[in-house]
Amino acid sequence: MSSIARDPLGTDRVPVGPGLSMFDPMFVGIDEFGEAVFLDVVYRNLLAAGEPGGGKSGLLNLAAGTAALCDNTRLVLFDAKWVELGPWRHIADEFVGRDLDHAISVLRRLVTVADNRYQWLLAHERRKVNRYDDLSVIVTIIDELAMYSTVLGTKPQQEEFESLLRGLVSLGRACGMPVIAATQRPSWDIIPASLRDLFGFRAAFRCTSLNSSNIILGQGWAEQGYNAADISPTNQGAAYLLAEGGLPRRVKAAYLSDADIYAIADYAAWLRRPTTAAFDWGMAA
Repeated sequence: MSSIARDPLGTDRVPVGPGLSMFDPMFVGIDEFGEAVFLDVVYRNLLAAGEPGGGKSGLLNLAAGTAALCDNTRLVLFDAKWVELGPWRHIADEFVGRDLDHAISVLRRLVTVADNRYQWLLAHERRKVNRYDDLSVIVTIIDELAMYSTVLGTKPQQEEFESLLRGLVSLGRACGMPVIAATQRPSWDIIPASLRDLFGFRAAFRCTSLNSSNIILGQGWAEQGYNAADISPTNQGAAYLLAEGGLPRRVKAAYLSDADIYAIADYAAWLRRPTTAAFDWGMAA
C-alpha cells in the first residue's frame, strides 16, 4: 500500500501549527487531480533531486517549516550555501554551513543519539518509537548533498561524511530521526543506489536526462513513462513522487515565498521560546 496519502481528515483543509506533530502525515502539495498529498516522513525519509530551479528548495523549506511548527521536534540543518535553509537557523539545534569538519561532527552526534534510542527501544521491547514516547523527533535536512560529498574538504572527509549519512538514514527510520535531503546533481557518485534505496520517499523534479530521472526514482521507471526529463522547465514544483512499494505519482509541491518563509520562521521562534531545560545531545530524548 502506498504511503502517499490524501487528506487524513477527509476535508479540503491543510492543518497548520501549532499543535502539529511529525508523527502526522506532512502536507507537501497537490496531485494531478487537485487532491492534497501527505507523506508519512517520520518513518520513511525523503530524497528530492533534479536540476536547479525545479522546486527542490521549496519542498525543503516546506518540510523545515512543518518541523519548526511541530510539537516536540528538533531541527538539524545542513546548508553549504546558507541562504536556502538560513531563515530557520535561529530555531535549529545545529546549523551547518561550509565546514565539513562541523558537518562530520554533527553527523557523528546524531548517529550516537540514534544508537542510544535503539538501546532504549531494546530495553522497552519495541521496534520503533511513536508519538506517545517522551522522545523528540529530530529532523535532519540537508540542502545540496554534492557540496558535502564531492566539493568541500578532502576525499577522506567526504567519504566519512557519506558513511555517517548512510548510517543515519538507515538508523533514523525507526527511532524518530528522519532525514530529508536534496541535490541538483542526480548522478551515481552523489546518490548511489545503496543510499537512495534507504529513502522511502523520492521526489524527482525536472531532470536533464532519462538516466538522471532513473537515478532518483530507481532503474526502469522512466522507461515506464515516469520520466522527470519530460517535465516542462516552466512547471516549477512539479515532480514525480515515489513511495517504496508504490507507483510514482505526479505532484506539484507547495510553494512558500521568501516572505512566507520568514513569517513562519518568526512565528516558530516565538512558539519555541525557552520554557524548558536545554536539549542534551547525549540523551536519547
